Parts: sequence; C-alpha cells; structure tokens
Amino acid sequence: MLADLLAAIGPAWAWILLGLALAAGELALPGVFLIWLGLGALCTGLATAALGLPWQGQVLAFAALSAAASLAGQRLSRRSPELLHRRGHDLVGTVVVLDAPISDGIGRIRVGDSVWRVTGPDLPAGTRVRVTGLDGATLTVAAD
Repeated sequence: MLADLLAAIGPAWAWILLGLALAAGELALPGVFLIWLGLGALCTGLATAALGLPWQGQVLAFAALSAAASLAGQRLSRRSPELLHRRGHDLVGTVVVLDAPISDGIGRIRVGDSVWRVTGPDLPAGTRVRVTGLDGATLTVAAD
C-alpha cells in the first residue's frame, strides 16, 4: 500500500512530504534536530525533481544535505549565546539625554523602551551624555 502511494506521487514528492513530516515532528518533540533532517529531505526532493536522481543518488544526497544542514544548524546555535546579554555593551559610544539628573554619581537614562541606571559626574536632567562603559548592569557616562 505504501509502495503504491510512493509510486503514484513519485520520489521527489515523497522526499518533500518526508521533509514536511520531519519539520512537523520538530514542533511536537523537544530539541532542534528533526528540522535539519527535514531540510535535507526537502532539498533532496527538489534535487530529485530537478536532476532525476536514481534512488542511490537520492540516498546519498539526503545523507550529505542532512549532514550539511545539521552542521550549519550547530554552527548557528553555537554563535547565539555570544550575542545574548550584550545589549549594554552595544550602547557604548551612544549619545543619549539624561532622563533623571545624576546626583551623587548615580542617575538614569532612557534608551528606547528601556531605563538604565548610570554612573558619572553630577549633571542635570536633559544633559546629553555619551555612554563610555558598562559595569554589570550599570552604564558609565560622561558629558558629551
């Protein structure tokens, strides 16, 4: 029965359907692995449709494309933690206006929808300051 169905839809569509099923399985299961196999199957289906690959070529293409997608996904996921929690570092060099005066070395600025605690020389509210550094979650500023 399954063989008849696969023969009726053709190998390219069988790979595409397998890819979609694997991608759907990614939603149901924890982790991030089936999506890369699904991407490999989708690309194999497209390659089979375009090139008319024999079954041996389809299996090799699926193995190679799935491995490449898995390695690319691993590389992407390794890069993400480096980018997390760097918002304060990204603000260094930015010129902003003091939201509250800096009194006794402590004040407040607003950047977009976030409010940041700042340290620096005593300055009145409304003064333009440049972010010069970050100490924990507190920005260091100087008059601009």
